[in-house]
Amino acid sequence: MINRRRFIALAPAFWVGSSFAQKVPMPGKMDLCPVCGMVVSKYPNWIAVVVWKDGHAHFFDGAKDMFKFLFDLPKYAPGHRAQEITGIHVTDFYNLERIDGRQALYVIGSDVYGPMGHEFVPLATAEDAADFLKEHKGKKILRFDQVTAKLPFRLDDGKFD
Repeated sequence: MINRRRFIALAPAFWVGSSFAQKVPMPGKMDLCPVCGMVVSKYPNWIAVVVWKDGHAHFFDGAKDMFKFLFDLPKYAPGHRAQEITGIHVTDFYNLERIDGRQALYVIGSDVYGPMGHEFVPLATAEDAADFLKEHKGKKILRFDQVTAKLPFRLDDGKFD
């Protein structure tokens, strides 16, 4: 019998091909998160990326800082506009592959912490999100469009509503 999570980790190579992973930029050794200033490459299991039309990318040490960034572009990326974003990618918790951040599901309030404490834990499927929620005592599953500007800061305070 094949383990579902192991299958999910291998499946993207068959369905999408390796070209998807090659298109998502990777942070350099010294790229800093524009929100918290941490070195992003130290946390490969949590990397999030925002890619712009000109090919430039901003890297984050987790989805929480990525959301803070997206909700306040004038502060973190002066001169950039949301309309110039061509890709938002997060790292799936189970298979550690980059997935579309707009399609991901995010579990909050779990017993799994990211580099900056409470985190939005990205998952690729509803089944994985439900399993993670149950296995790690999560509080909620959210879609990208359900995240509000205040929620990342509430997570910092350990509040999940």
